[in-house]
Amino acid sequence: MKRFLIIAALMAAAIQLSAQGTVEDYKRAFSLGEKFSSDKVYYSNVRPSWIEETHNFWYVRHTPEGDEYVLVNADKKTRKPLFDQKKFAETVKEVTGKELNPTKLNLGYLRVSPDLSAITFIMDNHTWEYGIRKSVLKDLGELPEREPQPHWMVVSDEKDFPPVTSPDGKYVAFIRNHNVAVREIATGEVRELSLDGALGNYYSSYIQWSPDSKYVMTNKLRPAEKHYVYYVESSPKDQLQPKLHKQEYAKPGEELNFHLPCIFNVETGAAVAAPEDQLKPQYELHSLRWNKDSKAATFEFNERGHQHYRVLELNAETGEMRTVIEESSNTFVNYSRQFRHHTEDDSEIIWMSERDNYNHLYLYDKASGKVKNQITKGEWYVRSVLKVDEANRRIYFQASGVNKDEDPYFIRYYSIGFDGSDMRDMTPSKGMHSAWLSADNKYIVDVTSTVADAPVAVLRNAETGELVMDLETADISEIVANGWKAPEVFVAKGRDGKTDMWGIIIRPTNFDPSKKYPILEYIYSGPGDHYVPKNFFSFNRYMSAIAELGFIVVQVDCMGTSYRSKEFEEVCYKNLKDAGIPDRKLWIKAAAEKYPYMDIDRVGIFGCSAGGQESTTAVLFHPEFYKCAYSACGCHDNRMDKIWWNEQWLGYPIGDQYKEGSNVENAHLLTRPLMLMVGELDDNVDPASTMQVVDALIKANKDFELVVMPGVAHSMGEAYGEHKRYDFFVRNLIGVNPPAWSSFE
Repeated sequence: MKRFLIIAALMAAAIQLSAQGTVEDYKRAFSLGEKFSSDKVYYSNVRPSWIEETHNFWYVRHTPEGDEYVLVNADKKTRKPLFDQKKFAETVKEVTGKELNPTKLNLGYLRVSPDLSAITFIMDNHTWEYGIRKSVLKDLGELPEREPQPHWMVVSDEKDFPPVTSPDGKYVAFIRNHNVAVREIATGEVRELSLDGALGNYYSSYIQWSPDSKYVMTNKLRPAEKHYVYYVESSPKDQLQPKLHKQEYAKPGEELNFHLPCIFNVETGAAVAAPEDQLKPQYELHSLRWNKDSKAATFEFNERGHQHYRVLELNAETGEMRTVIEESSNTFVNYSRQFRHHTEDDSEIIWMSERDNYNHLYLYDKASGKVKNQITKGEWYVRSVLKVDEANRRIYFQASGVNKDEDPYFIRYYSIGFDGSDMRDMTPSKGMHSAWLSADNKYIVDVTSTVADAPVAVLRNAETGELVMDLETADISEIVANGWKAPEVFVAKGRDGKTDMWGIIIRPTNFDPSKKYPILEYIYSGPGDHYVPKNFFSFNRYMSAIAELGFIVVQVDCMGTSYRSKEFEEVCYKNLKDAGIPDRKLWIKAAAEKYPYMDIDRVGIFGCSAGGQESTTAVLFHPEFYKCAYSACGCHDNRMDKIWWNEQWLGYPIGDQYKEGSNVENAHLLTRPLMLMVGELDDNVDPASTMQVVDALIKANKDFELVVMPGVAHSMGEAYGEHKRYDFFVRNLIGVNPPAWSSFE
């Protein structure tokens, strides 16, 4: 009997040692943010600031002893302290009485004078100037009180722009009684240029003068009725009773403001307007600018539905409107990707487009509206334009996918001639790059990393990409000593059997290949971006810690996301519920086939916002694969969400495609455990979107869990919600009761 008890005790101890979701696992998870803090990664996070037109730049060097402000002379290849930080701190104390740690200065908005004699910075809401050579500190005054900024969903009524003086200084243009008027400065005489403005169809106060001062241009604006979302703040900090909040929030299908460009001849009073019928249905009309010769103005017209996008030109004398550039698509024109640059002489336009299935640059002859040449070309993606050097007819830009032997999402920096010749790689090493050009484009500071390789910062010759000077190599020894291990980059084919899907695998720090691990997928999809990290990170708040509870955590970019090709993106068109899930399942299965410790029969999924929608969608439509989901602040029905995201990908007018992907309409399909989290003050996604899913689940008599966070905005759940997420997956995938919350401080 005694022998039996000993064996049983040993077996129980062995089970406890191999268990997952234990108190020890939770404690390790909660401590990981501190153990793997980016503060423990030294000589990293180099963010240089070039000093005006010079070849000098400064950056903050993060060392084990503290932060050092460093000055680099690119021509001389020298590095030295920007200023004596100890002396600086002493001077600040003498002048202000404020104690500063010289190794943790954290000076806001720091600027260095071109002659290197002084710095300016913000401290305690004052602007200060510090003379480096004589250690003199001068208070340049208190910052003016900042005007409260409108919420990002608020659409301007364009009534508050100030009067505008003509380039020749003779007139001031302004709005009076909803109409355009000008005042002659010399005489004070006021003339009304329009008479038809009214409360419901008025002229915008955003007025632009032609370069020759003969014309003024603005939009006649027909405002739409605004839509508002209302929030009840149940537990405000400053009063007992709840507060009601109101926020402007346009949703798909709603009426939008209508803009009609109008031009007025100041001398004759003659007026022309763009043909109204050619600007319908209108989603947005913007970027009005005068041609250099003052004979016409150009603007961009985004037709509602996002299948037609045009750059138009309005003749100031005749009112004739012509198309300069046109984009069209059977799915969507990804207008958020576009770039437009007029050359100084106004004869050419550089334009960005996905028209050949990849995002590239084109050179237009403005007069004819014809493409002179395609500037960039190939099965790769221009990410953004940094600078246009007209004097040398070169363009500096970011691109990914040029180098076929590396991750197609890795960004490198290039320059190319206007004619598409002589493309140069300024950042030739493998990895994900961030870079900063000098004002004259001679030098570039290049910081390279991957999720597995710590950042390396160097100075390069921007013309050749050649190394000029080593700057910093990150030291990760402290986090490695604390147990940090790099995520694994994993690649598998998608649903077409040929396209690679790129993702990462994160394992717990105490990973044991002899165990079986449930799989957790962190999801966020949609053509707005790609979402899998490519740069080095020491800790990811959503993925790193939860792995410690006994999970393999994965994230993957699948069809329907961006930066691969238009064809890759538009899988989501009128089908956001796809969410790349067919590719995700294949990717996870391929990983589990390679690594048998990944338990393909226990897969959970979680996400926030669009990821909150997609994680619920996963268990509604794919319950055979996804066994449970945690969904935070989800846009569960795209008719309830913001207009710009949803109309671009799901189309206009609103049709059955919105209902087909709705988690509300499909809530009755739920057969798997689901936890919904919502913040009652979510100003990004209407909280009612989650509550409508709740209502539908109740009506369908479905079992689920709900976490409502008082006073919380758009969030994965903050600390409380995160703990609930941990417990939910431990209970439903590992199959054990989570530790009592009283087990932790």
